[in-house]
Amino acid sequence: MSTVKVAISIDEDLLKGVDSLVGKRIFPSRSRAIAQAVREKLERLGRGRLARECAKLDPKYEQEMADEGIAADLAEWPEY
Repeated sequence: MSTVKVAISIDEDLLKGVDSLVGKRIFPSRSRAIAQAVREKLERLGRGRLARECAKLDPKYEQEMADEGIAADLAEWPEY
């Protein structure tokens, strides 16, 4: 994966927290710590969107569709 250098402005207290993590060797650098934090936030937001989209589904309709698919597949299954 290629990386790109960016400049950011960050609250002093947040930077102290990042520096503390680097000092404890939890992260090798400020850059890695901040990149990981951004990655985790983006993943969390993505999961939130998935949950919102799933909430729009009609469970009864989805179950009917699943049952219909299973019934069609049963005819193709070999007998044991």
